[in-house]
Amino acid sequence: VQLVESGGGLVQPGGSLSLSCEHTGCILDEYASVSWFRHAPVKARQGFSSIRRSGDITSYADFAKGRFSISRDNANNTVYVQMDSLKPEDTGIYVCAAMKYGHTWYLPYEYDYWGQGTQVTVSS
Repeated sequence: VQLVESGGGLVQPGGSLSLSCEHTGCILDEYASVSWFRHAPVKARQGFSSIRRSGDITSYADFAKGRFSISRDNANNTVYVQMDSLKPEDTGIYVCAAMKYGHTWYLPYEYDYWGQGTQVTVSS
């Protein structure tokens, strides 16, 4: 099983990025949830968005509500997150993760598989 993120880069404050998380070696439906986390300097890993197997249940951290939107494409085994109105404090490494049986989406130890991450830098 491999998760590969893409779509990161440098963007100005107020800009947008769309990140992708492609799953190989598995079927997306095998996971109870797929989520996005981020690592920022001197900060703990932080979950900010999740989507359940059904695709109709999504969850967001408070800072992501109204700015970020998660979606999934089962045919392409890919989960996306659209990030708008980006701020400098959104800078970090963005990582996707998949859990097979867990229930609490924002707890890292619930996850079975992790990607390597993609760098997002928000700066003028």
